[in-house]
Amino acid sequence: MEDRAADQVTGLLLAAGGGRRLGGRPKALLEHRGRPLVEHAVEVLRAAGCARVHVVLGAAADTVRERARLTGCVIVPNPAWEQGMGTSLRAGLGSLAGTGARAALVSLVDQPGIGPQAVARVLAAYEDESSLVCAAYDGVRGHPVLFGAGHWADIAATATGDRGARAYLKEHEEAITLVECADVARPFDIDTPQDLAHLE
Repeated sequence: MEDRAADQVTGLLLAAGGGRRLGGRPKALLEHRGRPLVEHAVEVLRAAGCARVHVVLGAAADTVRERARLTGCVIVPNPAWEQGMGTSLRAGLGSLAGTGARAALVSLVDQPGIGPQAVARVLAAYEDESSLVCAAYDGVRGHPVLFGAGHWADIAATATGDRGARAYLKEHEEAITLVECADVARPFDIDTPQDLAHLE
C-alpha cells in the first residue's frame, strides 16, 4: 500500500502567502532551523513518502526560488495569490492534470509543527481516486488533507478566498476518513508576530 501511495499520491505544498499579519513577510521565506520554511515543508512531505512534490508560490516567488533549495519540485506559480488560499489550491490541483497522480496530499507551509509522522499517517489512508482523508487533532479536522482525483474538479470549483476546500469538506463530511495525529503533531499556524516564537 505504501509503495502504491508513493507512486500515485503527489505532495502539494501551498506556500504562496504574503504574511499580511506578519508585516508582509512571505511565509515561505520565514526561517526555521536555519533554512527557509518552504524548504523544511518540502522535506517533511518527502520524508513522509511523497516522491513527487508540487510547490505553489506567489508572494516573492522569485526570491523564494533563489533562496530555497527546491530541487526536484514542480514549481507552480500563482499570480492571484493575494486573493487567498483558494487560488493556490486551484492552481496546485490544476498542475496535477496529466501527471498520472491519482490523489493530492495538501499541506500548508506555515504549519511546521506537523512533521513526517502525521503526513505519513494521512498518506497511508489513501485507497483510490475517491479517497478523502484529513488529519485530526483530538477529533478536530485539520491538515494535511488528501484529495483523491475524483474530488479535484468540485474542490477547484468551490475554492474561493481563504477558504480553500473547507466548504467542500463540510458538504462531504460523511465521506472523510479522519486520521488522529494529536500524539505526533501540533497544528498551529504561523500567522502573527507572536506565532514566530514557534520557529526554531
